[in-house]
Amino acid sequence: MIRAMSSADRRSGGWLVSRLSWPAAWTAAGAVAAALLAANIAAPPVLATSVVYAASASTGEPTPQPSGSPGTDTTPPTAPGEVRPCPPPLPTGGTPQGVVGLCWTASTDDVGVTGYEVYRLTPDGFVKATSTTSTITVITGLTIGRTYTFYIVAKDAAGNTSRPTAPFSTAAVTGMSVSPSPGTGDTTPPTKPAGIQADCLPDFKGTSFCWTPSTDDVGVTGYDVYRRTDTAWIPVGTAIGTHFTEGNLVTGQSYVYFMVAQDAAGNLSLPSDLITARASGGYPTYSPPPVSCKIEYTAWSWSGGFSATVKIINLGQTPMNNWTLRFVLPDAGQKVANGWSAAWSQSGKDVTASAMPWNSVIQGGGSLQIGFNGTLTGANPDPTGFTLNGGVCIRG
Repeated sequence: MIRAMSSADRRSGGWLVSRLSWPAAWTAAGAVAAALLAANIAAPPVLATSVVYAASASTGEPTPQPSGSPGTDTTPPTAPGEVRPCPPPLPTGGTPQGVVGLCWTASTDDVGVTGYEVYRLTPDGFVKATSTTSTITVITGLTIGRTYTFYIVAKDAAGNTSRPTAPFSTAAVTGMSVSPSPGTGDTTPPTKPAGIQADCLPDFKGTSFCWTPSTDDVGVTGYDVYRRTDTAWIPVGTAIGTHFTEGNLVTGQSYVYFMVAQDAAGNLSLPSDLITARASGGYPTYSPPPVSCKIEYTAWSWSGGFSATVKIINLGQTPMNNWTLRFVLPDAGQKVANGWSAAWSQSGKDVTASAMPWNSVIQGGGSLQIGFNGTLTGANPDPTGFTLNGGVCIRG
């Protein structure tokens, strides 16, 4: 059945279709809706514009010119609102074709809205379907019963474009009733992508989101992803799996996306819900600690034991106070027995040597020597992983 809208909606030719089967008693109501729609298309309401006239240099006749100085209007109109399906005109004969009627709430502008552009989603992205100066339009040449996705932008005299509406999907009909067209091959679209989760790959520098897979009677071949800009929905990539990333964005800024699943026959699913993803800076790049010291290690070994001296050289320009040297004895059989010029300790393979009160400062560019005696049960490889107060030491 048809439910009449408010008086403002009637003036724009808008009617809501709540059911697609039409009893005979509603034929007259349908004819009224069609007549209002046709009247708006044939003679659309004039939108607010401000025009002055200037004389043509060649003919002397007045030529319309936009008011104001060129380039002074940089404010775009507001986005069209409340996009909804509107009943297209009843068929009057000829070959039936699929049509979509769209209505929307008018945009506003500081100077005046001059028109609207309607874009339709195809397997190759959005294409311009029509332009209109009204808030109602009919798009023809479609497949009856197939669902199509659109967005709309408003334009002003200075060429400013509004932000696009959210994607809007509706089925192509003939007159007031849906009548599926006989098709050949695969005409069944995949299911709508769902379960979208933003920021699912936090280590990626940019935006990321994931979703649950769509299904299809033959098979999904990919997902086309679109991002909203200030004036359009633009394609930003096709995902084969169920996650998507986009780089080269402003870290910390939020971006709005949607996606559609596509199959091998070019059938498109309904658009996913909109998802807002924040561009991450990714995990910080690992920076090794600065080299702060140099180690000269010398060892002598004998059966069951060894002795070693360790020369510590401060490579910095500032004194190293209350120093602590750490290193690793690679072989499990190497054990520190005793030492000198430092407080020695060992835990597993990790060895620590701490400053004594009398040698607790290593001046910038200076050095000192310490040493220890050890036992061993096998090989006696040199230690590794020398650090001094947490800074990396190089071997001399």
